[in-house]
Amino acid sequence: MMNFFNPMFTLGVISSLAALLTFCLQRKHLLNALLALEILMVSIFLLMISLSNLMSNEGLTIFVLLTLAASEASIGLAMLVILIRCHGNDYVSSLAIHKC
Repeated sequence: MMNFFNPMFTLGVISSLAALLTFCLQRKHLLNALLALEILMVSIFLLMISLSNLMSNEGLTIFVLLTLAASEASIGLAMLVILIRCHGNDYVSSLAIHKC
C-alpha cells in the first residue's frame, strides 16, 4: 500500500501547485515563466523519486526526466538570449510572428 504522507511527496505536490499558479500568473516576463516551468520540472522530479521509492522501482525514468529537464532549460535560456538580443527585453507582449 502506498503512503501518500511521505514528506517528499507532499513537497512535490505543493511545489507543483505553486509552480502552476506562478506560471499562470506571470504573463509579463518570459524569464519568470521559464523559471516557473523549471520549478515544475523539479517538483515532478521530486514526485517521481518519492513514487519510485514507494514502489521499489529502478528509477531509470527519473534520469530520463532529469535529462529532459536539463535540455529544456538550456533551450529556454537560448530562446531567452535570442529574444533579448532581437527585441532588447523579455516581455511576452513583444513576441509576435510578424516581428521576427
